[in-house]
Amino acid sequence: MSKNGTLAVAALATAILMLDIAVVNTALGHIADDLGAGLSGLQWVVDAYTLALASVVLTAGSIADRLGRKRIFVFGVVVFTIASAACAAAGSIVALDVARAIQGLGGAVMFATSLALLADAFPEREERAKALAVYGATIGASFVIGPLAGGALTTAFGWQAVFFVNVPLGLLTLLGTARWVRESRDPDARGLDWGGQATLSAALFLLVLALLRGNDDGWTSAVIIGEFAGAVALFAAFVAIQQRVAQPMLPLALFRNKRFTGAQIAAFAISGSFFALFLYTTLYLQRILGLSAMEAGLVYVPGTVLMVFISGASAQMASRVAPGTIIGGGLALVSLGLGLGVLAQVDSSWTILLPTLLIGSIGTGFFNPALSGVALSSVPEHMSGLAAGVNDTFRQAGIAVGVAAFGALVPADSALGHGSAADYVSGLHAASLAGAALAGIGAVAAAALIGVGRSALAASPQPA
Repeated sequence: MSKNGTLAVAALATAILMLDIAVVNTALGHIADDLGAGLSGLQWVVDAYTLALASVVLTAGSIADRLGRKRIFVFGVVVFTIASAACAAAGSIVALDVARAIQGLGGAVMFATSLALLADAFPEREERAKALAVYGATIGASFVIGPLAGGALTTAFGWQAVFFVNVPLGLLTLLGTARWVRESRDPDARGLDWGGQATLSAALFLLVLALLRGNDDGWTSAVIIGEFAGAVALFAAFVAIQQRVAQPMLPLALFRNKRFTGAQIAAFAISGSFFALFLYTTLYLQRILGLSAMEAGLVYVPGTVLMVFISGASAQMASRVAPGTIIGGGLALVSLGLGLGVLAQVDSSWTILLPTLLIGSIGTGFFNPALSGVALSSVPEHMSGLAAGVNDTFRQAGIAVGVAAFGALVPADSALGHGSAADYVSGLHAASLAGAALAGIGAVAAAALIGVGRSALAASPQPA
């Protein structure tokens, strides 16, 4: 077993997951052309992946603790790699969406176990802090190169390349795991909550399905009302199960802590606004302004580079500024940036999106380190893995719900060149304002629940 080897494997695995989110957006226009996909099919390319991640990551962590983290990690990498090859080989949008859902299941297992592998390899606090710094830097770098890599691969080799590139990376991860990673288990592992898993997954699926189909079937149709009602009933059943089962997948007692609750609301708000809109801004760049996949990827690079630098600088603020101020301020900047999205017009230059992307990226750079600190420090140390999983669940659910909800505002035909470009831009304005409102609500909630004064700063244990 090698500590540095384990770090390399965990960082590579998570970087692949982050890349897979970033690179796909720039390929969506080409996917629509080759597979004859409508907007709903493209939305599921994103949502099938994020829904699987959101609903399975907590259970995957529990299974790994019981059966062996290395064993389950390898299983996740194998599933993810095979599903990536299936995505590249997909001949229809339905086949691609199904493969993306399976890919998301493998990704959930990889994400849930990668941090546990690091924690086992680096038991000392100082060593672990350094390892997590490298791990976080790798993730940040993945977001920087993701849009550009997606555009370059799509332009040079076609959209299939953004999925096929995962195959050699997955094989490299398996080789590193076999050589450097040791097996570990938790002797006091939590039990598996299959009832909670089933109701949460089904509730999220019905909610997203209703949002995606509302425009086509009619928001007052029996089908859509039934799907919304089913989602509400299943969410209620999930809560009831969590209250009664001995070892729930999501202990509701955690939400009695206002700081923890504020962190989850904030995570959902930024993912459901800024990140969920990337699908629609990318279609705007490619379909309305006529940029290539490569050119569209380049548009995102300044913001992602800025995000990484701001994240590093903002980490130094944690000992001087209350976390609620940093998180709320970051979301306020995101809200401002999204509000400027209404400046985009049919005949605009691509530079019209820079204020939105740059201001939003600055806000995200302040937001991410502070949110991670609050999410982990607001629970007992032995529950830090569970807290990280819950936070990722809210992030991925935010993307899935946001993509579906914004799709209700953007005309489907216009998104893919079959309707009026002006109608698409009008829908994009509405989606930008809705995203700005969600980020603004998250900013207020974060400030109120996490705290902005000196007392909040004194109550905040500073993570390494």
